[in-house]
Amino acid sequence: MGLGWVLLYAIVAIGPLVVALTADPPPGRGFLEEVSVALGFVGLAMMGLQFAAVSRFARVSAPFGLDVVLHFHRQIAFVALAFVLAHPAIMAAERSVDLINPVAAHWTARAGQLSVIAVVALVATSVWRRRLGLSYEAWRVLHGILAVVAVAAALVHVERVGHYVSGPWKQGLWALFSAVFVALLVNTRVVQPVRQLRRPWRVTSVEPERGDAWTLTLEPEGHGGLRFLPGQFAWLRVHRSPFAVREHPFSFSSSAERPERISFTIKAAGDFTSRVGAIPPGTRAYVDGPYGVFSYDRSQGDGFVFVAGGVGITPIMSMLRTLADRGDRRPCLLLYGNADWDGVIFREELEDLCDRLDLRVVHVPESPPEGWD
Repeated sequence: MGLGWVLLYAIVAIGPLVVALTADPPPGRGFLEEVSVALGFVGLAMMGLQFAAVSRFARVSAPFGLDVVLHFHRQIAFVALAFVLAHPAIMAAERSVDLINPVAAHWTARAGQLSVIAVVALVATSVWRRRLGLSYEAWRVLHGILAVVAVAAALVHVERVGHYVSGPWKQGLWALFSAVFVALLVNTRVVQPVRQLRRPWRVTSVEPERGDAWTLTLEPEGHGGLRFLPGQFAWLRVHRSPFAVREHPFSFSSSAERPERISFTIKAAGDFTSRVGAIPPGTRAYVDGPYGVFSYDRSQGDGFVFVAGGVGITPIMSMLRTLADRGDRRPCLLLYGNADWDGVIFREELEDLCDRLDLRVVHVPESPPEGWD
């Protein structure tokens, strides 16, 4: 399945290039100009595919894990940027600098310029978000706007040039590409939030933990809960509708054997996380998930070695609790690093789990108490 998605990505990315090669370009075009057009088409296709990468389609992310897909989304953006920048740079060098001059250029070129500027701004604000003082929520809104502007302006640019999308079948293919682009936006911003709206959750408790962390427990309202694999994560919205921009990814810390009651253990470290302890019971919440492939249920073994640091214990805690609920006695070793002994999250429960499981816990505090062995 994973290889199939990789091949499909390659076909879609190169597809517009194949269409361009069958075009009848105007006379006087040199080889390098045609190369620049080819690079522009590939860059545009890759920009459109970025929307698919972040659409959270379960079938797409299942073979890799959504965390891997999002990492690919971030890294491939630099490749797409290189293709996008190469197109106007070569055209300006081969024909006229006026092509990249917003004052002297005609509207066809200006649409392309707008697309390039949007792509550069999109990547720059993502790489230097904190240096620019952008909050996560402001960045997400800006990121979405810039992405839409970049692709829409590029589509307008190609349509106005016209040489490479002339003829009924090419026009139809181009219309299909545009329709898929719109459908991805609708799925992310409308369809998925509507599904979440039909499956609300209610905060039942907010319990303090060691290490300045809180465990937020939710119960479903009007549905049977959420099935997930131990070790997976989900996006959480609290105090907001599923259409709101603000959402945060957290690993489940509860047992996968209890889908009717899910928990997230969150360390106070940012704008939202620092206010988790003040969330009152009864608050409405929405959960988008599960996602991720970090689970022993995907790769069975005779025993397990877990390595965690600080609040990174949460997905492993979900695995240990699930093993205990299943009565699984396979041997487990947990190497758990923390800043200090008092900040060890779940310290007492880990001791209890050693009695319920074949579990050995090795604590590794950075600043151990006096006399620590």
